[in-house]
Amino acid sequence: SRAASPPSPLWALPEELLLLICSYLDAQALGRLAQVCRRLRFLSSRDLLWRRIARGCLNSGFTQLGTDVAAGIPVKERVKVSQNWRHGRCRRETVLKWKCKQVVSFSSFLMPWMELDGEYLYLSQAENIHAYHLCAEGTGLQRHPQAIFSGHQEDVCRFVLVNSHIVSGGGDGSIVLHKIHGSYSVKFSAHEQEVNCVDFQGGLIVSGSRDRTAKVWSLSAGRVGQCLHTVQTEDRVWSIAISPLLSSFVTGTACCGHTSPLRIWDLESGQLLTCLGTDFHRGAGVLDVFYETPSLLLSCGYDTYIRYWDIRTSTRKCVQEWEEPHDSALYCIRSDKNHMIASGSSYYGVVRLWDKRQTRCLQSFHLSSPTSSPVYCLRFSTTHLYAALASALHVLDFTAS
Repeated sequence: SRAASPPSPLWALPEELLLLICSYLDAQALGRLAQVCRRLRFLSSRDLLWRRIARGCLNSGFTQLGTDVAAGIPVKERVKVSQNWRHGRCRRETVLKWKCKQVVSFSSFLMPWMELDGEYLYLSQAENIHAYHLCAEGTGLQRHPQAIFSGHQEDVCRFVLVNSHIVSGGGDGSIVLHKIHGSYSVKFSAHEQEVNCVDFQGGLIVSGSRDRTAKVWSLSAGRVGQCLHTVQTEDRVWSIAISPLLSSFVTGTACCGHTSPLRIWDLESGQLLTCLGTDFHRGAGVLDVFYETPSLLLSCGYDTYIRYWDIRTSTRKCVQEWEEPHDSALYCIRSDKNHMIASGSSYYGVVRLWDKRQTRCLQSFHLSSPTSSPVYCLRFSTTHLYAALASALHVLDFTAS
């Protein structure tokens, strides 16, 4: 009689079945599977298998809605780097230094702001914005800027980068619009005092000022620089952001009166829609705001808390909050629009990483000890975090094992 043939190995199954089986494995099991043979190593590296795992990781390039904002980078590699974010494993480097004047209070002066855009980092330094090319390996910057955008007579307070345009507000009360690839620029007088904050979406600019107003400006043809609405905030405006739906905008104010420092205004009419929160203490100004989705909003400021608002459920109380452990004001926040938040503190250049699923700080990095400087602005990609302090730009490289 003919001898029975040996059973086929598992990896001889059709690829569709193998992918279905592997979809139930965790990261450790997929890693072990990759050691079996070449076919399984190739199969276990497929983005399809790692996407589910990545969505539960910190800063892996996936938003809550499942959007991949880091397409082109293998998902498996992003999961590996995510573990370094979680455990605080990184290489630190000071990539730029500049002269620093004495800072005595929160004002527009000497508070560098920045934006990341692909291969470039844009950094405000005094009255100019410098565009630095990121090195190929991603660990630093070319020392000399590729371009310099000017126009303000005093220091740039804040700026945004949207659709190849830079919109900046300055201590001279003006707003300047630059087109990155070209010589086109527009400048117009906007406020009686410094423009502390700006945002730009859908052909509209919103600005906030120390003069206790927020304004909406048109950029449509024939109406560039025309003020559409002036909102009397009755308080100095420190932060501002347009909703992703382009229907409203939020202002964060100094909280020197009895009104909530967080208010949402209708973009079309300029009318007040709602106030967020009811128990803010006097002086608990909001220094930064960040929309994750049209209904989810992060805020931080002088009262040392990060607050997470869901305007679908309540405008009276935030859905989550995290307290800065050393009772420092929080100057800036950013999130990966999923599980991770990064914050910058007012003392000793402290950058903290937070996992929304936990109540305590996940990791801390002291960038200016033993001297003290606030972290005025921070931005991050899936591999690097950039923090701008009073006199230097620091980079944390999380690709280092």
